[in-house]
Amino acid sequence: MRLTVEQLKTFGPDYHLIHFVSTAFFMDEPDRIGVAVSGGGDSMALLHAAISCAALSGTKIEAVTVDHGLRSEAADEAEGVAHYCEQEGIPHTILKWDGLAAKGNIAAAAREARFRLMADWAKERDIGGILLGHTANDIAETFLMRLARKAGVDGLAAMDVRFNRHGIVWARPFWQQTRDRLRDYLRRHGVAWVEDPTNVDENHDRPRMRRILSLLEDEGIGVEEIKSTAHRLKMARTALEDTTAEAAKLLVTSDCCDLIVTRNADPPVAGEIERRLLNAALRYVSGTGYPPREKAYNGMLRALIEQDTYTVAGCLVTIERPEGIVNQKVRVAREFNAVKDLVGPSDVTWDNRWAIDGPHAPNLTIRALGESLKDVPDWRDVGLPRASLMASPAVFDGETLISAPIAGLQNGFSARIVADFQSFLLSR
Repeated sequence: MRLTVEQLKTFGPDYHLIHFVSTAFFMDEPDRIGVAVSGGGDSMALLHAAISCAALSGTKIEAVTVDHGLRSEAADEAEGVAHYCEQEGIPHTILKWDGLAAKGNIAAAAREARFRLMADWAKERDIGGILLGHTANDIAETFLMRLARKAGVDGLAAMDVRFNRHGIVWARPFWQQTRDRLRDYLRRHGVAWVEDPTNVDENHDRPRMRRILSLLEDEGIGVEEIKSTAHRLKMARTALEDTTAEAAKLLVTSDCCDLIVTRNADPPVAGEIERRLLNAALRYVSGTGYPPREKAYNGMLRALIEQDTYTVAGCLVTIERPEGIVNQKVRVAREFNAVKDLVGPSDVTWDNRWAIDGPHAPNLTIRALGESLKDVPDWRDVGLPRASLMASPAVFDGETLISAPIAGLQNGFSARIVADFQSFLLSR
């Protein structure tokens, strides 16, 4: 949606705001762009600006709203967005998620559901990227929330301006804009919006942070100051990630389905880099997007002082100690209990990282090898630990083992990890 300087000048006081929207997908320039719209002020400003850009650039715009079912007003708000889009001649889709059936951390589940639903929608509609309406206020509030949880550099760093998730590129063009500025923009253009009542309900974390932020502003610690700090921390995080990726070339080796990380290396590396390597190994092997909590990670380190094995974050961690404490080898393998009930078609990615190649058939499934290892007579020849092989993917016809590629029983099938560890590190 890139616009020329002359085109941008036609927007007068909205020049810079429109510029950020028009360059959100600077290199990709998709023909069709999605806009995530809840009906609130931030997303309505984003939608209006995107429509303005599209009118000059010729890019097609579609809007999407997720009705999470957690508030009775949500359905009406989604219909309000649909009505506005109809007036503007913009295709609009309402996606529904049964939030009332969710368990555990509802906010996290709702967030993940929104991303997943919108990504599937975008793929079906051949949409090349989705715009999100997060603002500088969101960055500041998130910073304070994570500060209260004793977050480190990664947690306090500003959210990514562009990122890839579920196979879709997402962009946040308003990350430098304040809510007040966006509402002034809406008033100038006569665009209505709705206020989510949970935004003032201090039973939720974010409204409490807004109140605290208003108090801090009196001391010169406002949205702009916190946003700038979070942005600098993001640059520091990027530097740490690059250093970690370089260290991984020397300190991490792959043993088929497992990773082996060198601890207390000689020559030494910074403790933060070693921590990042171990956390990344746990994320990679478990297939999850998040490392274990600090308490769980520290519990693992303490346990490995006195014992040789430990389970954490769906992984089985074992340690080999040479003489002394230098160059210890930590093997990170998948824990069998974490995948024992994970079953799917043999031609679908399993456990978020395994692909099976071979003569697939509708009656075949893929699941962890488990105790069927006893049916693989030569598994010891592979040289992998028994526990690692039990958690490896195998092909079954009902209860009959057909293939265990990692354990050495091919029968026409092979197994591969869809992305190596170095690619995983560089994609974070």
